[in-house]
Amino acid sequence: MHRRKFIITTCTAALSISALNLAGAGLLIPEELFISQRPPIGKRNFTSKAVEAKVKEVKAAIADPELAWMFENCYPNTLDTTVEMGSLEGKADTFVITGDIHAMWLRDSTAQVWPYMPLINADDELKLLIQGLINRQAKCVLLDPYANAFNKDATQSAEWNDDEPKMRPGLHERKWEIDSLCYVMRLAHDYWKRTGDTSLFDAEWQKAMKVIVETFKTEQRLYGESPYYFIRKTSAMIDAPVFGGTGRPIKPTGMICSMFRPSDDATLFPFLVPSNLFAMQELRHISDIFNEGLNNKTFSQECTTLASEIEKGISKFAMTDHLDFGKIYAYEVDGFGNKVFMDDANVPSLMSLPYLGIHQPGDEIYKNTRKFLLSENNPYFLKGKAAEGQASPHTGKVNIWPMGIILRAMTSTDDQEIVKCLKMLKATHAGKGFMHESFNKDDASKFSRSWFAWANTLFGEMIIRIYDERKSLLKVNF
Repeated sequence: MHRRKFIITTCTAALSISALNLAGAGLLIPEELFISQRPPIGKRNFTSKAVEAKVKEVKAAIADPELAWMFENCYPNTLDTTVEMGSLEGKADTFVITGDIHAMWLRDSTAQVWPYMPLINADDELKLLIQGLINRQAKCVLLDPYANAFNKDATQSAEWNDDEPKMRPGLHERKWEIDSLCYVMRLAHDYWKRTGDTSLFDAEWQKAMKVIVETFKTEQRLYGESPYYFIRKTSAMIDAPVFGGTGRPIKPTGMICSMFRPSDDATLFPFLVPSNLFAMQELRHISDIFNEGLNNKTFSQECTTLASEIEKGISKFAMTDHLDFGKIYAYEVDGFGNKVFMDDANVPSLMSLPYLGIHQPGDEIYKNTRKFLLSENNPYFLKGKAAEGQASPHTGKVNIWPMGIILRAMTSTDDQEIVKCLKMLKATHAGKGFMHESFNKDDASKFSRSWFAWANTLFGEMIIRIYDERKSLLKVNF
């Protein structure tokens, strides 16, 4: 059953609309009115004993009943509603839809299961689910390394059939985003570090990793233009790159060109800095797998060399002295000296660098960059009657992303800032008990995407991190 239909069906009798409205306004509601918004057990796509135990454990430690209710709804949402397990060509296979779109993004699929990774050694079925996703992602890369989203099989029609060049069967969307391939590497590396298991890394998977590296090298554009272009018939200017879908001119830097951001919006300048930082890190992670796990030192060194080339380009072209904030990262650059100073409420983003493990919160350049991002100098940091937070060109000039508020909390070392973020998230879910893609800065009842599994699960990950590191903050009734 569709999750939104389920909510309407199961909650109307138990939870009045007036109670939901009070919850959305952040007013104190009796705990018994917070009825679980999860599908009934028989309707859930997947159930993990380890995840269920974690839900019970953490929820019991949250004093605020509304926050506890939100956690219970959000943390298992990916497993409840978006995973489809099976087998393909004799191997485990997991397809993970993003929520209200029945397609799998390489980025979202990794991000959606990421909060469950610490539990895979305690739950064999959950581990098998991750194995299936690693297998599926390798097949996706081999089908088309430039695609960002995929259909479950070749029989499913593509939503964007008029895009150019014409897409092959199995593709949902072909927006070239560096981070799509980074997330494939991120999941495999974390699985290996947690389990020590290299059995998944067969010839097909290794071929996929080599295709990723070759694609990254091509998109460095050191020796000419890329074969990639993307054209869409649309009225949205951010839906395709300029100049016949090829993007603006660049001067080679060692960094990788990305025609799109993690928000699926076209870049202004092709060297997208947070995505290049992400690629630098994940290439080194894959190097470790091939060096230590697979004894392929030649390809390991190839990955390390490419990562170093990216790092040199970032150091020379993406770090700059800001008049008010000292040395900070630009968001996008072109190699000619042009830079964009902003951020997009997504991952990778400049705000999310500590979350990804690329920087520590106390690193000087990150601290300076973060101060800029949370200031009026950042055109996509919004303040309104409902909340303040990072926005995205993807949703216009007035919408804040809950994901941005969550990442702010997860990269903060300040208890008061974390509490502030919790209060804003509690006050802006519009009484639904779930995160949304975005909401109007002055009226949180106006929101986009009522079923966005990544944001839901990320919220759960944030609560668990607070539980592990700052449990006292959860003893407060907000």
